[in-house]
Amino acid sequence: MSADSKQPQPPEDGAATTADSTSLLLSRARLADGRTVDVRLVGGRIEAVGTAGSLAAPGARVDLTGYLLLPAAAEPHAHADTALSADTPGPVSYAPEEVQRRATEAALLQLGHGATALRAHVRIGDVQGLGPLEAVLQARRSLRGLADLTAVAVPRLLTGVAGADGLAMLRDAVKMGAGVVGGCPDLDPDPAGYVEAVLGVAAEHGVPVDLHTDGDDPARLARLAAMAGGLRPGVTIGPCAGLSRLPSDAAHRAADRLAAAGVAVVCLPQGGCGGTELRGAAPVRLLRAAGVRVAAGGGTLRDVANPVGRGDPLEAAYLLASLGGLAPQEAYGAVGAEARAVMGLPEVRVEAGFPAELLAVRGEHLAGVLSLAYSRIVVHRGRVVARTSAVREYCDSAAALDLPRQARPERPPEPGSPPAGPVVRS
Repeated sequence: MSADSKQPQPPEDGAATTADSTSLLLSRARLADGRTVDVRLVGGRIEAVGTAGSLAAPGARVDLTGYLLLPAAAEPHAHADTALSADTPGPVSYAPEEVQRRATEAALLQLGHGATALRAHVRIGDVQGLGPLEAVLQARRSLRGLADLTAVAVPRLLTGVAGADGLAMLRDAVKMGAGVVGGCPDLDPDPAGYVEAVLGVAAEHGVPVDLHTDGDDPARLARLAAMAGGLRPGVTIGPCAGLSRLPSDAAHRAADRLAAAGVAVVCLPQGGCGGTELRGAAPVRLLRAAGVRVAAGGGTLRDVANPVGRGDPLEAAYLLASLGGLAPQEAYGAVGAEARAVMGLPEVRVEAGFPAELLAVRGEHLAGVLSLAYSRIVVHRGRVVARTSAVREYCDSAAALDLPRQARPERPPEPGSPPAGPVVRS
């Protein structure tokens, strides 16, 4: 069984373990079904859910009045080795210390957005060898207790004479700690041979597969589905933007084959990534109608492939709802429950007995949260690991008189500052 398909293990450091064993009460949280509840967390799991005011708080308490409480999001398609490199002058540095710094900072940014688990694709081979992977694995160790990070080993070539070294390195990567094997078969001279090689390594080591593909070649997708059918713990492909450019009948046949083979798709509503050439979004509604499990990821985070990438799961969900035509619940499910399922993680519900992986966002209902998701509180393994608080201020005007107000301490105005006005927390 792969690391991705197991339940997340307790952190190794003593401080985080102690924190996991304490009790935390989330009081007066609003759920997606409209109820206002107290939620008590103990030992990294949800111990009890009761009506507001009904649960005791032997430990710490967090007042979630005005917040919507959701299962935490997950990031199924990140690129940790190149993240945050868009502004770097010259070629991207693959020095281990630089990769580790960028990977750690990127993971913390995505954690602040609400993703408590991340799957990060890391290139191996060429002159860098396994150095970037080792750096990302070191970042994973430094993040213990804050977020769960799984590395996907991505070799460049796997077929022919040139691919022999890549195949050996892929096996070494799994032994080092890569929890998933992947790659870009579209870039290999023999795409089918590439897929066969990756599936062979996955079967040898019992790890999942996560491949980059544009999905614009129906015959190639059919071969992939035929080879991948029944492989456990599972096969994921993405971002599959090319599927949306196929004729309707060809796209439907491809979706049916993927569904029959149990192949999941991770789409990237916020943009493409360096592993594929086409931009755009996969035909999410077509895939879902065929029975394909569809999750959504952020893709690249401010690198040359997408210098403005945000890595925000709520933005991905917003785009699925706004442009993709999904209902808000379906859109959030793509970055929440479906993303966790694709990554082999345990299901999360705001119910007793489930893992305490939670995201609180200021707002009253899911549609509003996806529209204006600013203030957030992130819970991982039963403790608050990130907070983002946004305050918007308006100058005094007749138009602002009916806006909700929040008291604030009196302070003298800064020289030249506009008149103080209503404060709105969002």
